Amino acid sequence: MDAVANNEVVSLSSLSKGEHATVLSVIEDGQSLGDEQASTIARRLLELGFVPGAELEVVARMWPGDDPVAVRVGGSMFALRRREAQAIRVRRGAAAAPTTDAGAR
Repeated sequence: MDAVANNEVVSLSSLSKGEHATVLSVIEDGQSLGDEQASTIARRLLELGFVPGAELEVVARMWPGDDPVAVRVGGSMFALRRREAQAIRVRRGAAAAPTTDAGAR
């Protein structure tokens, strides 16, 4: 049952502090982002590194209301509004462990 939960597809806004996930997509629905300019926010999220396959970690959630949420993606950290985080679809699960070349010479 735990393995199923780790592969669950959810919005980034539903993750808790400390959770890791993989980006699947950014919803380009201007209405859900409050972006009447044809999804400029979704495009900006992609430019910032929220691209399919990117690994991320929720670093902090602010109180009250969990808005904004601090997210580490790649080597950068961003604070996203809840509405922006809701537009990012992720696959919940642990980040891959870093590999070392200790045996290779």
